[in-house]
Amino acid sequence: MKPTGIRPTVVKLGGAALRDESVVSGICHELSALLTSGAPLVIVHGGGPAINEELTSKGITWEFVRGQRVTTDAMMDVIETVLSGKVNKTLVRALNHSQVRAVGLSGTDARMLQCEALSPEMGRVGEIKTVDASAIEAILNAGLTPVISPIGVGQEGKVAGQAFNINADFAACRIAEALGAEKLVFLTDQEGILDSDKKLISEINSTGLEALISSGTVQGGMLAKTQTILHALSHGVSKVQVLNGCTPHVLTSATPVGTLCHA
Repeated sequence: MKPTGIRPTVVKLGGAALRDESVVSGICHELSALLTSGAPLVIVHGGGPAINEELTSKGITWEFVRGQRVTTDAMMDVIETVLSGKVNKTLVRALNHSQVRAVGLSGTDARMLQCEALSPEMGRVGEIKTVDASAIEAILNAGLTPVISPIGVGQEGKVAGQAFNINADFAACRIAEALGAEKLVFLTDQEGILDSDKKLISEINSTGLEALISSGTVQGGMLAKTQTILHALSHGVSKVQVLNGCTPHVLTSATPVGTLCHA
């Protein structure tokens, strides 16, 4: 059963924006305004900068491979504590202060994000195999807003029950797919997707996104995000928007901002 019969919007909030309390406050007020329109919201957050700070304080070094953090057992303990504890609860409090009745969750709750290990070289990085959205739907049906940290749980075999670090963009994508979301919004630290001349692309379809990938125009983190967007558009999500979360009123602007992607 989909919540209230209205297709929800999934908002992924990047870790960079979460570092600035004033930015978080502004985003929370905008999310509160969006909720008055009647469409339910599901929020998925990252927390890379906060993880970096905590790992550094503990003298733990790390590396990224293909845009994802290689995650050891010791790092996994830190990552889960930071994301599901500090970052998640800080965001929930800020939302509640903005009159959004938010409930904090981890992807391990009710076995929401069931994973396998992505690859031996990546350690405790998870690849989502199954999404059980029943807990999210129950929260939405109660008139509340779920706020989800991207930690998954091992699905079977020797990894069953273990916590896994999941790319937050892809977690948001798979949750949007499972819920049949109308829209997926990525709040980033960039204005949107840029063309080969570094100019903002205001609107683009799947064919255009594939061309950006094949030409090498999008790279690094935006390459991974573009691949995630293509997955969402090919799995039932009608629209994906990429916005700069640090820009005031970006979610409620009357004029087009960022990049709007569609099939």
